[in-house]
Amino acid sequence: MTASDPEASSTAALIVAAGRSVRAGGEVPKQYRLLAGKPLLRWSAEAFVRHARIGAIHIVVAEGEEARAAALLEGLPISIGVGGGSRQESVKRGLAQLEGAFPQQVLIHDAARPLLSGELIDRVLDGLSQAPGACPALPVVDSLRKGDGFINGEVARDGLWRVQTPQGFDYALISAAHARVADGATDDAEVLRSAGHPVRMVEGDERAMKVTLPQDFETAERLLDWATLTGSGYDVHRFGPGDHVWLCGIQVPHSAGLVGHSDADVGLHALTDAILGALCDGDIGTHFPPTDPKWKGASSDRFLAHAAELVAKAGGRILHCDVTLICEAPKVSPHRPAMLQRLAGILEAHAPRLSVKATTSEGLGFTGRREGIAAQALATIRLPSWN
Repeated sequence: MTASDPEASSTAALIVAAGRSVRAGGEVPKQYRLLAGKPLLRWSAEAFVRHARIGAIHIVVAEGEEARAAALLEGLPISIGVGGGSRQESVKRGLAQLEGAFPQQVLIHDAARPLLSGELIDRVLDGLSQAPGACPALPVVDSLRKGDGFINGEVARDGLWRVQTPQGFDYALISAAHARVADGATDDAEVLRSAGHPVRMVEGDERAMKVTLPQDFETAERLLDWATLTGSGYDVHRFGPGDHVWLCGIQVPHSAGLVGHSDADVGLHALTDAILGALCDGDIGTHFPPTDPKWKGASSDRFLAHAAELVAKAGGRILHCDVTLICEAPKVSPHRPAMLQRLAGILEAHAPRLSVKATTSEGLGFTGRREGIAAQALATIRLPSWN
């Protein structure tokens, strides 16, 4: 948003997140649970923050949840208030709390609808140019029946619509309508309509589903747009005094050791760089500078676990890892099963497909002269690219 955009300065967004969400299961209300690595309420909050036509953004949560919401929304320019015991009371309180922002129009959105696109926001705002209320809706396409265990009647679907949020309103009119209507209303568009004001229906979005039941989290994740990214890594360490080398997390007996600031595990170093490369997040030296004495002699599984954690925090998953060790000695094949098992243990949260291979350089170059070991790695990850 920009200060010079008059529409943004006069348009507010109100996100309702005060429910207890018992049907969604889990130990915490659904708005605080993770969807693809990100709290549910943060998905729609970020969509409003990114949108150039939205100014003030306010969220109402249950009493006592302010600190948790603030932590999960850290870094976003959003104010937080306390809602009420019902959705309607939460909306009424949220509208009152927005009064100081002097909005002319407001979008009211349920935090339980995380997959909010900029295009849907645009359609609702455009609808407000035609009426004091605008509501996204989708036509009912399934056949409808009445019944209680057995079908006992048909319901005509003509003229039936599934309404969604965000719903947009003239701020003064929706505030006045909520002040007059009895508690119990579940839909803000109906509150405005019952007060005698027209509400324009605009095209909804199938992806703007409401997360209600436990299985809805899986459905919402499938609806996300995903990007598949690949990174490569390469590492070299020379031989020095010692009686073993570390390769892909396994201690392998050898007539020499590998010299490095950490444990000099070329396999894990190359794979860590490959994952960081897929994330476009620097390299192993960026995250673990060799000038920092605390990493001296460190076990390289910590580096790989850190890279995997970054993928998880981004809502992604590691799909595939391939490591090639280049050396004349030691012989890798006897240790390959243990290496694969070790990699699987470090990356267990992702359950990727794993491959460890070895080759020689046919006596050529520094590896051929048995001066050290090199490793190449590729990693493929999947990241949500929604919005």
